[in-house]
Amino acid sequence: MTVTIGRRELLAALGCAAAWPLAARAQQAAMPVIGFMHSASPGPYEPYVAGFRKGLTELGYVEGRNLTLDYRWAEGHFERLPSLATALVQRGVSVIVAAGGNVSVLAARAATSTIPIVFPGVDDPVKLGIVASFSRPGGNATGVSLFNAVLGSKRLGLLRELVPQATAIALMVNPRNPTTEDQVRDLEAAALTAGLRIQVFNAADANEIDIAFAAMREHRVDALVVGGDPLFLNERDRLTVLPARDRLPTIYNQREIPAVGGLISYGVHFPENYRQAGIYVGHILKGEKAADLPVVQSTKFELVINLKTAKALGVEIPATLLARAHAVIE
Repeated sequence: MTVTIGRRELLAALGCAAAWPLAARAQQAAMPVIGFMHSASPGPYEPYVAGFRKGLTELGYVEGRNLTLDYRWAEGHFERLPSLATALVQRGVSVIVAAGGNVSVLAARAATSTIPIVFPGVDDPVKLGIVASFSRPGGNATGVSLFNAVLGSKRLGLLRELVPQATAIALMVNPRNPTTEDQVRDLEAAALTAGLRIQVFNAADANEIDIAFAAMREHRVDALVVGGDPLFLNERDRLTVLPARDRLPTIYNQREIPAVGGLISYGVHFPENYRQAGIYVGHILKGEKAADLPVVQSTKFELVINLKTAKALGVEIPATLLARAHAVIE
């Protein structure tokens, strides 16, 4: 049987067909866009981003299905952060996730006072002027608070258990980090109590890390504490090769570095912090205000030891330290 379609019906059908792509595009455009800016590079931070996506999923948001994520990475060049934040503001994103340390959050705050900002890790957001208080942030930013600036004394104690004969301790910090002075002050106070000598070495990029290790060899330091900063995870390969070459026992603040050959780490479990950031983004998308979401304080800390590296360095791990480790890499 032949069906005849009149001109009017044909035009109507074609009009409906043409409208489908437009409707699909409109639906896609209506999806909220989350700006994700980070001071470092994506590779080392993939487990953290996975934690962030997990938090979003718990609130019913899935990338590509009902929201869009716009990633902006500074690749370790902190001077790029203001322009990354400005670009996200100009795009009109629904929320900015400012990750990769204090500098990223400060850049986002300078770019907008209206778009909600969620941070997965800031050392002391009250002291930095990012929030009014932990319980009621009061502005357009909230997230998770770290303890990097005050964990140095804990890492120094662990290092002393590991190499009790060490007396000259190096501390590597990034001078561009707003909490560097606090990190240095904390470690120097702990060293004074323990009768140890602390020498500070600054490194703001890969080349300066190399220079710092050359200076450490010259000063004959016995062990190294690597401070908290996104740069150091970004340069994790360099920060495992150089201590191994110099046979320098080193403690880090992120478990990902012992995972690729570092000796020992103690610090916050960062994927959990990023998960919490994802949860907060979900709450904001559902209508809650950043000003009313209390800043969460990190509660999960990890001690990770690489036995293979310890053997290569000739360091014997005390049984008491092994018993307290959350993960042992063999």
